[in-house]
Amino acid sequence: MPFANFKVPAGTITTEDKKKIVERTTDLYVEIYGERARPATMVLIDEVVDGGWGIGGDVLTAAMLNGED
Repeated sequence: MPFANFKVPAGTITTEDKKKIVERTTDLYVEIYGERARPATMVLIDEVVDGGWGIGGDVLTAAMLNGED
């Protein structure tokens, strides 16, 4: 079963954005594996709490990503 897991900062994408991620990711797997992959493709979108992730040893926040900090 194809599986994709996206982790995004909480509150930064809309329900419509999530729908797009699921649809386009599924379409990509179908492009690679054929239509047989569509019913078995699982896409999981995890919203990580603000400050619950980091890069290069630094804790990041949504404000920092938006240039507010």
